[in-house]
Amino acid sequence: MKILILGAAGYLGQATVAYLRERGHEVTGVDSNVKDQWMTECAVEPLIRPDGPAYERRKRRKAQAVWHSTYAEVDAVVHYAEQASAPYSMRGAFEAFDTVNNNTQTTLDMILKVREANSDCHIVKLGTMGVYGTPGIPIREGWYDYPGGNMKKGERVRLPFPKQPGSLYHCTKAMDSDMLEFAARVWDLRVTDLHQGVVYGNQTDEMEETTFYYDHIFGTCLNRFITQAVTGMPLTVYGRGGQTRGWLNIRDTLRCVELALESPPDHGTYRVLNQFTETFSVLELAQRVADVSGATIEHIDNPRRESEDHYYHASNEGFRQLGLEPHVLTDDVLAQMIETVTRYRDRIDPACIMPAVKW
Repeated sequence: MKILILGAAGYLGQATVAYLRERGHEVTGVDSNVKDQWMTECAVEPLIRPDGPAYERRKRRKAQAVWHSTYAEVDAVVHYAEQASAPYSMRGAFEAFDTVNNNTQTTLDMILKVREANSDCHIVKLGTMGVYGTPGIPIREGWYDYPGGNMKKGERVRLPFPKQPGSLYHCTKAMDSDMLEFAARVWDLRVTDLHQGVVYGNQTDEMEETTFYYDHIFGTCLNRFITQAVTGMPLTVYGRGGQTRGWLNIRDTLRCVELALESPPDHGTYRVLNQFTETFSVLELAQRVADVSGATIEHIDNPRRESEDHYYHASNEGFRQLGLEPHVLTDDVLAQMIETVTRYRDRIDPACIMPAVKW
């Protein structure tokens, strides 16, 4: 299969390029490296940043015509090329505009190129479980059946599941979904929208080490806890810590993308797959890390406006039906992450860990 990967220099992009090439696919990776600019602006950098597989560096927001030939030749495009940090998107007006412009324009540009150059190309777009928010009802996979207008006949109408994004970054993912659903419905494109949970892990079978972010802008709470445990800091839980989300190992991310590529939807179909394997609250993760490392836990004021105690039950039947066999978060996995971060302890900047962005 010929595959184009946008955002090939990132945490997931590098790993996906290596994974798919190892399986015999012809992969073209592209990245603008704009994240380097964002990290410089925020005075942060990853703890680990390996040299990943080769990719093409292209200037940001190039003219459409430049890439028509590339899109015409591929069977699928995997779209990772977005600003993916909620704190960055809420840091200030410049970051908000940059996030919205970058993410929506990149997605629209991809849609138009596929439509004009190769309508058979399967779009695989990395979305986020964060678009759903915490609605207090079971979260379906992208769609919900509502009672129709003719109640006497028991009609049901299939409509997109309600979205409650928790940041401007998550808002852009919701906008992506609306554009992609439109493109499939009106232009008969084939689209898979992967609503992904939070990813953990810094090793794959193809890469000995992957990128590791621990800072308050681009890091995850689990990476923060791991780093704090290594440095002897208390594990800082935002608020009461009841915030619950879907999580998955990076190895499962790679397998999910592969499964999606292997089973493209029909033309005119917008398919949503919820991409996660387990659910954890922030406090549960902190307790897991504390149990393995012996670290203490400290609750701090939550810098985010979000529910700290809520109902959370989401479906992930799509990937299970496609054959996903999950890797679960074990104490051994946590111990391996702690061991890896310990090797890079001298690079840790404690000033980058505590939250500085509030909303």
